Amino acid sequence: MAVDDLVAWGNEFSVLIREFPINDFLFLFYPLLGTIVGGIILYFTHTDYWDKPKRYTVPEPKKPDEFKILNNPTVKVSGTTAIQCYNPATGQFLGFVNPSTPAGIDRAIAQAAVAQGKWAQTTFSERRKVLRSMLQYILDNQEQICQVSSMDSGKTMVDAQLGEIMVTAEKLQWTIKHGEKALRPSRRPTNLLMSYKKNTVHYEPLGVVAALVSWNYPFHNLMGPIISSIFAGNGVVVKVSEQTCWSAAYYTSIARGALVAHGHDPQLIQSVVCWPQTAGHLTSHPGISHLTFIGSRPVCHQVAASAAKSLIPVVAELGGKDAAVILDSAAPDLNRIVDILMRGTFQASGQNCIGIERIVAAPGVYDKLVSMLEPRVKALRLGLDKDVGAMVSDASFTRLEGLVEDAVAKGARLLAGGKRYIHPDHPKGFYFTPTLLVDVTPDMAIANEECFGPIMTLLRAPSSSASDILSLANAPDFGLGSSVYGRDSDPVLKAVVHGIRAGGVAVNDFAVFYAVQLPFGGVGGSGYGRFAGEEGLRGLCNLKSVCEDRFAWLGVRTAIPPPARYPIKDQGRGWRFTRGVVGLGYAITVREKLGALVDVLRNM
Repeated sequence: MAVDDLVAWGNEFSVLIREFPINDFLFLFYPLLGTIVGGIILYFTHTDYWDKPKRYTVPEPKKPDEFKILNNPTVKVSGTTAIQCYNPATGQFLGFVNPSTPAGIDRAIAQAAVAQGKWAQTTFSERRKVLRSMLQYILDNQEQICQVSSMDSGKTMVDAQLGEIMVTAEKLQWTIKHGEKALRPSRRPTNLLMSYKKNTVHYEPLGVVAALVSWNYPFHNLMGPIISSIFAGNGVVVKVSEQTCWSAAYYTSIARGALVAHGHDPQLIQSVVCWPQTAGHLTSHPGISHLTFIGSRPVCHQVAASAAKSLIPVVAELGGKDAAVILDSAAPDLNRIVDILMRGTFQASGQNCIGIERIVAAPGVYDKLVSMLEPRVKALRLGLDKDVGAMVSDASFTRLEGLVEDAVAKGARLLAGGKRYIHPDHPKGFYFTPTLLVDVTPDMAIANEECFGPIMTLLRAPSSSASDILSLANAPDFGLGSSVYGRDSDPVLKAVVHGIRAGGVAVNDFAVFYAVQLPFGGVGGSGYGRFAGEEGLRGLCNLKSVCEDRFAWLGVRTAIPPPARYPIKDQGRGWRFTRGVVGLGYAITVREKLGALVDVLRNM
């Protein structure tokens, strides 16, 4: 009977739906759809919609009057202390930059400190206005920014767009939309004994902070610390690498221009470049409250030791030996995965902190993967207008060739590349042939040392089990990023994601944790601490714990009871009283709490 009633009800409902005058309401469909879509677009692209960005201009980078190809492109030349700048893709001379002296670093820190005193009083709304105008400038001038990065670091325009513009725009947008929420005072819980108190943590500016950044992404690595530092209310000094210092003045002026557009002191933001022997003056400077370091492990040892002299806290990101793990269950998706592996390995000619350094493949997909990758790697073309750009210098070429030769001698198969490349059009440029090395084993040096070059290595896992795969993935003393590819329901995928030793894991993708402003950093040899996201923003603040009276208006405040009041009249009575207080607050059972209350009352 119930089934018949249900069928009858369904038939009646169908009739009502068919007879519903839908045409009478169609005029509402498009306005409603437009409102929903418009709302979504506004949410994801704007905060404070009516607060429009201010457009501003900055001088273009100064280019040499005469086009000249250097015979021996190098940053250090005899007869001058100035830094020689050149295009590593062509060897073109770009100019000289005078390095900062200790006195110059002192002035930069002092100027930032004066400006920071006023900037610390600005509201989050005022800071958002500056960042929004900065974002607008970058979007309006992204082609020129990419061209300058390409000239200074040798990367292609596509690599510059992805690695310089997109990630910087994301950091700005995230900070504009979510930065205030991360830095607003946060409420914290209390306990029974302190139930009359209210607790908050305040995130206050540290003062002047510093960042020492690497050369692989000259625009983004400079702008990233600036964005977070000034939004947290700090002044900032960024030491750029001497390898890519030609672009630093132009990029710094972009950040400063946004401050000027809104009436703030541009001295809040400082950039310096110096030779290594001078850098210690910055890293141990008592006027610096926090250091972010992006670079190599050997240099980090020196930076950390220097910072320790003034007890300056350091966040260190030291690169990695990132593994891309391909499980057997990824077999139906290999076409898409191969595209990702190519981009993840060869972007910026492999000079990418979270680039794919190792591909760890399960036995069921290993041979297929090799056959798919070999023609793709061999087809890669070198040149700024081709697929893979130049490396920043030839300093690592001998090391890279040695790593490849060592691996081949120990049984690896070299299917493509493996050596430096003399470009026919740009013989003074620094190019390394895109390399594919397979049958790599964990005892080989190339499986454990960061290449930081256009070298793709494949390791075959002993079996398809999570334990065997993780034994390879976790072998090197690095742990920055990683990626795992497989069917979402595959239990091995879940086990590898949880078991891999890294600061970030992208599931069925590459490095996306950086593109959404999750906290970024590594473990082990990849460094310590985090930047980006809420954790990174709060790390640039003094975390001040504030405990206040909840019912002060009623006169409820802490008062020292007689048994604990100095001078103590009776230690025995005082001890029993304080024991009762502890029991009242922390005893586990109700009976024990009641016994503690009796102790308190008896010994008042």
